[in-house]
Amino acid sequence: MSLKVWKQKILLVLLPRLVWSILWLLYWTCRNRFHLSETLKETNFIACFWHGEFLMLPFGYLRSKNYKPKIYVISSNHFDGELMVKLYGYFGFKTIRGSTNKGGRRVLVESFRCLKNGWDTGITPDGPKGPYHHIADGVVAMAQKTGVGISVCRVIPNRYFELSTWDKFQIPKPFCRIDYYMLEPFFIPQSMDIVEAKRLVYEHMQQAL
Repeated sequence: MSLKVWKQKILLVLLPRLVWSILWLLYWTCRNRFHLSETLKETNFIACFWHGEFLMLPFGYLRSKNYKPKIYVISSNHFDGELMVKLYGYFGFKTIRGSTNKGGRRVLVESFRCLKNGWDTGITPDGPKGPYHHIADGVVAMAQKTGVGISVCRVIPNRYFELSTWDKFQIPKPFCRIDYYMLEPFFIPQSMDIVEAKRLVYEHMQQAL
């Protein structure tokens, strides 16, 4: 086994738990403001969020569901996806491994099954590798095939560190204000053209601003 593989295995054991602890510390030191649709308590939905904003997202979701998570989040098969799986597991989230861009049929079929069985499903339309704030086909297919509404989920801190990554990944600074948005679900008609549907999703993603 190579040194790189050993390092990754060690990181998978130590890093997610450490990050989980740091996130709770951040949460308790920051001023958290929630803008959550009441509809989300009564129905399942597709949680649509940008890749660079997923770090604190679990706190908004848990609040919207009275701390009773029932969600599958789509996560890539890359190493950073594995880290996300471990981290989200501490919040009680389940995952679907893979990408809706590469070998996406299996991932989409699994997401359809979860949605039809009453589970929420989380997806980053610009993940796992971008382009930045791009809307891929997966979220549109999920909404059109199942008839389940899309809830725009945004996490917007007023002060944060921004990494020099393709997704401009944000880490809130301690003692900042964080606004959590999970908006009223909107629906995409099956008859809507894919280009128009992706434009609709993007426009809704900008509403929280």
